[in-house]
Amino acid sequence: MEEENQKQPKEAGKFIKIKKFTFIMGIFLVIFLTAGITTIALTFGDEKVESLAPDKHSEFEKLYSTYDTIKDNYYEEIDQDKLVDGAINGMIKALDDPYSAYMDKKEASSFDESISSSFEGIGAEIQEQDGQIMVVSPIKGSPAEKAGVKPNDIILSVDGKSVEGLSSSEAVLKIRGEKGTKVDLSISRAGESEPIELTIKRDTIPIETVYAEMLDDGVAKIQVTSFSEHTVQELKTALEEMSKKDMKGLVLDLRGNPGGLLDQAIEMASLFIPNGEVVLQVEERSGKKEVYKSENDGELKIPVVVLIDDGSASASEIVAAAVSESADIPLIGVKSFGKGTVQTAQPFEDGSNFKYTAAKWLTPEGNWIHKKGIKPDINVKLPDYASLPYISPDKELKASDSSSEVKAAEEMLKVAGHNPGKIDGFFDEATTNAVIAFQKEQKIKETGTIKDDTTVKLMQVIREKILKNDTQVKKAVEVLKKEIK
Repeated sequence: MEEENQKQPKEAGKFIKIKKFTFIMGIFLVIFLTAGITTIALTFGDEKVESLAPDKHSEFEKLYSTYDTIKDNYYEEIDQDKLVDGAINGMIKALDDPYSAYMDKKEASSFDESISSSFEGIGAEIQEQDGQIMVVSPIKGSPAEKAGVKPNDIILSVDGKSVEGLSSSEAVLKIRGEKGTKVDLSISRAGESEPIELTIKRDTIPIETVYAEMLDDGVAKIQVTSFSEHTVQELKTALEEMSKKDMKGLVLDLRGNPGGLLDQAIEMASLFIPNGEVVLQVEERSGKKEVYKSENDGELKIPVVVLIDDGSASASEIVAAAVSESADIPLIGVKSFGKGTVQTAQPFEDGSNFKYTAAKWLTPEGNWIHKKGIKPDINVKLPDYASLPYISPDKELKASDSSSEVKAAEEMLKVAGHNPGKIDGFFDEATTNAVIAFQKEQKIKETGTIKDDTTVKLMQVIREKILKNDTQVKKAVEVLKKEIK
């Protein structure tokens, strides 16, 4: 045993000497090959080296080539940021998805404000109407209301610059501003021959999304207009206030609610759904589904009905479908809009972002309502006059005129209790007499034509009629009374 152990070191030493020689020769070989490859690379340029690492995004070769060509050869200096924004816009538009969009820094900021609890501005809801910016309504207690801005006012200019032809979002960017700063508005108002000039000091405007009121027989109606950061808390507060007024039944009004934040929809639906029941499912492109369940400690112990219409979309549809399928709460109204997708925003370092559709949502029972909508349990339409079009107070309608506006005015006059004769869009003698009778009733100048105060009063009467004869609310109250104990 000792002899064998002694021989082993001698053999091992002989083996190590051979390996050293091989290792040294290998080093020389590596140096030689490296020098050769370096010489070839320097001789034939970078193309040979780059070809060893294929471009991960070779499909963008045309895009890069186009950008370089325009940057180097266009006959004028170009705005590189504008080109990049345009390329991103084009890519997103190619998705043919109305819910995916690129937003520059200002638009992204405005978007963020629209879903936050407050924003800084004058506090007036506006919309674009026939190329003009019309005030829908000033927010209660806002600088706009205090300055005398009224519904149907037409904003002509902001800080001396015309807003004619701008979209409502473009006009919003001009009107909004930091708290404490001032903005000059030129406004056209029915009955005023000259524009009204207003200087308004901007302030912080809280965004209210929940409005509550007590109806008859212990029935409360709570309207939710959108889903922003504090909507659920607003709803909880409203429920507490209505409970103090002895609420025995609830009408949750989601009509005209375009949606908003997903987490708020889930939390709101959970208020009405027993703990552990499914609220919705979110399905990714891969087919993977994430199931969201109610974490409610105790659902409301009073009967509830939910109102929906064709303006109820996205988050409001999530709530409607959830309470219907997981809590057997009846839906009343007309079929909802039908938006069954979920969007997310991808921010960029410069403050811009793009919003894209990341998934689709399914009802608790796995139904996808996209482009289909949700059918109510009880179908109830509003009166036909609820959908009559807006008539501009600046446009005069007079004898012998023939137009769709005249037809709408005739229908309004009939609803207001004044017979305009045949409703055919022709301003005849019967129409003139009906207008004069309406003007006399409203104690305004009897001109026999429809313009300014006459138009405003006519539309105001229709709005009041709609509120008094809300057939959907009436049906909801009727259903609840049968359930109230």
